[in-house]
Amino acid sequence: MNKCKFFAMVGLLLVVGIQSGFAKEKEVIYQPYELDKLIHEIDEPCAPIITEDYIIFTAGVDHRSVGIVFDFENYQTIHPFQILMKVDADGNKTPVHMFYCYERKHKIQTIKYRMIMDGLWTTDPLNPNKEYDDDVNLYFSRIDNLGKIYEYTEKTKDDSVRFIYKGEEGLNLHLAGTFTNWDPWIYTLEETSPGFYELYLPLPTGKYYYNYYIGLTPILDNTNPEKAYTLDGRSASVIVVD
Repeated sequence: MNKCKFFAMVGLLLVVGIQSGFAKEKEVIYQPYELDKLIHEIDEPCAPIITEDYIIFTAGVDHRSVGIVFDFENYQTIHPFQILMKVDADGNKTPVHMFYCYERKHKIQTIKYRMIMDGLWTTDPLNPNKEYDDDVNLYFSRIDNLGKIYEYTEKTKDDSVRFIYKGEEGLNLHLAGTFTNWDPWIYTLEETSPGFYELYLPLPTGKYYYNYYIGLTPILDNTNPEKAYTLDGRSASVIVVD
């Protein structure tokens, strides 16, 4: 990525982020129970906290707004931080810290990222691990050695695609796409462990759009970040077999 392209993208993202309201403070209302418990155990801003399922980034409440962008999204999406509020016996609310939780759905061993704090792009001041990029003359924060390799939908060595879905236990989950003319009854994913579903399917070279289905209700592949709108208006996951 050359320097001019990077800064042009930065300017566009900042405008989009402000227009979309990422700069607004948000109070935590709903979170999965285990994640909510983990967030409330953080007493003050700190270096990124890594668990098997999440990476939690924090910042001080003295900032008006904080966002974060990642290398695996080509720094094209600003994720807004939320504010953790502590409530006392009288119902008074006190801000504790700002945070963003990245759910670890993909096979990533190293993450590079930048933060946008009160409109200024910077490295994470709470993460001492940084990397200098000569192409854009900037430092990037990074997290290495993430340990466990997280499964995601991908092409296998035997010229099949291993479709993956992570969700609730006991789902009757089907697969459909351009390779089935969107018929949702041909292929069924197997629940190989609680809440983990998979299906091996041989596919020839090409670009495919697909969704999972519960009955006739489409569900995007939550392990695949590649998504698009098809010509007939569907929101679909995308995979390329080459």
